[in-house]
Amino acid sequence: MTAPRQLPWLQAGQPFPPTAQAWGEADPIPGLLAAGGALDVDSLLRAYASGIFPWYSDDQPILWWSPDPRMVLQTAHFKLHTNLRKALRQGLRTGALEFRIDHDFPAVIRACAGMRRPGQRGTWIVPDMVEAYIRLHQAGHAHSVETWLNGELVGGLYCVGIGRMVFGESMFSRRDNASKMALAALVACCRAWGVPAIDCQQNTSHLASLGAQEMPRADFLAWVQQGIEQTPPAWKFNPLYWNGFLFNSTPNHTP
Repeated sequence: MTAPRQLPWLQAGQPFPPTAQAWGEADPIPGLLAAGGALDVDSLLRAYASGIFPWYSDDQPILWWSPDPRMVLQTAHFKLHTNLRKALRQGLRTGALEFRIDHDFPAVIRACAGMRRPGQRGTWIVPDMVEAYIRLHQAGHAHSVETWLNGELVGGLYCVGIGRMVFGESMFSRRDNASKMALAALVACCRAWGVPAIDCQQNTSHLASLGAQEMPRADFLAWVQQGIEQTPPAWKFNPLYWNGFLFNSTPNHTP
């Protein structure tokens, strides 16, 4: 009988194990790579650049993951459903809707942490994670895409950006479709910036309904290495990004 594999325990600053060493289907928790380490900016950047992300609850140590396959939303395959398109067009036409990037990152990540989802007993966005990603935001690598309705923050998401690779993290919504609108805005930005894909980490039916699909981890890592070496875009939202996405015309803005 084969002895169970031991999970590597990291010291702060220690290199991550190769992603190929992440637990597989025959192990207790597929995708789990290591535990321990730290959530400083350098560790987070090294993790994402290697296709690794932290995910744990408040009664656990830091856990690092690299699942295979990986859930990825190719921006060209985003499904803009009819009701969402209609709501976006109406809100933009009346001026009630506005989309902002990095206007209030702390408010967005704290709202994401406060969301309670079906079947979830708590949040994985624990206080240490909130503070770590605020530091990452201050360093210029974590971003919020925000849906504002009549001057009120009603939904949004936060993500990590390295070069022209975008790693999605979490969303929140206080009005119908507000988080989906923020995702649509991020997709519109990515298309204008030449960013081909958004990492969605793990498969959910919600992400699949929006066009995300699984891909082998090796293919995902090749995509990451190509994307992180490119010049990052200016993380600013321009309404022209909606052209060709909502209004069937070609964007004429160069990021």
